[in-house]
Amino acid sequence: MNSTPALLNRILLTVLGLILLGAGVLLVLLATLPPAASWWHSWSAGAWNGINRLFDSTRFPGRPESWLWIVAALALLALMGLMVAWIAQQGKGRSNLLATEYDPGDTPGDVRIGGGVAEQALRQALEGRPDLAGATVTTYDVKGSPALKVRLLPRQGVAPHLLAAEVAGLLDALETVVGKEVPVLVHIGAGARTRFGHAERVR
Repeated sequence: MNSTPALLNRILLTVLGLILLGAGVLLVLLATLPPAASWWHSWSAGAWNGINRLFDSTRFPGRPESWLWIVAALALLALMGLMVAWIAQQGKGRSNLLATEYDPGDTPGDVRIGGGVAEQALRQALEGRPDLAGATVTTYDVKGSPALKVRLLPRQGVAPHLLAAEVAGLLDALETVVGKEVPVLVHIGAGARTRFGHAERVR
């Protein structure tokens, strides 16, 4: 329900994992195979000499410094900016607003109900139930409209359809109090604590 770039995250994790795997394999080969160590020494020496020649050929006129250091610093700044932008995209979609309505009464203005109201009310209603190993309630902004996600972890042997029906009753009561119909995703999941199949139900 949120706008976290899941595909991009998977691609980045795959690339990072392949890089780390390649580095690990290389280290194992260097530690166990003498031919690989000899190749590494010859290759690294040639690469280092090439880098030194490149920096020597790009010095500022009359100065020992190379302008490649400026390029490297700008590249690092760009990488930092991309990392900050990527981090900022994680978990987007969360909302603190459940409902808003204009009240034209004696004192006209907007009436806003925070998402924390629904989250706390539902969590309190679900807390302490013997048929649940855990429950979380989160408010999201889906295409400009607020929506709720209720994630339930039932204990082994609990019928999911009965649990979904009971939660639907709580959600109906919440909508009566709020005075507005709110889209809800009820996710009945499994975990190490439940060993139970999962189902999802959208109201």
